[in-house]
Amino acid sequence: MTSTTVRFRLNGEHAELAAGGSVADAVALLFGDEYPKGVAVSVDRCVVPRSEWAGTPIRAGSLVEVVSAAAGG
Repeated sequence: MTSTTVRFRLNGEHAELAAGGSVADAVALLFGDEYPKGVAVSVDRCVVPRSEWAGTPIRAGSLVEVVSAAAGG
């Protein structure tokens, strides 16, 4: 029996994606399909380059942090 969803932590909150979901899918939970510039993602404390978001799977129990740069001083 395979699970149809994956539960993980996204910025400290419980989140869920369809099994096989990627970092890009997790970012889309926060921003929709338009990823703003200045966004960085780490999975289990390892930075994932934007070019690898679509190919990096989210596993059950992963700790995903998404941060964005803010202008100002």
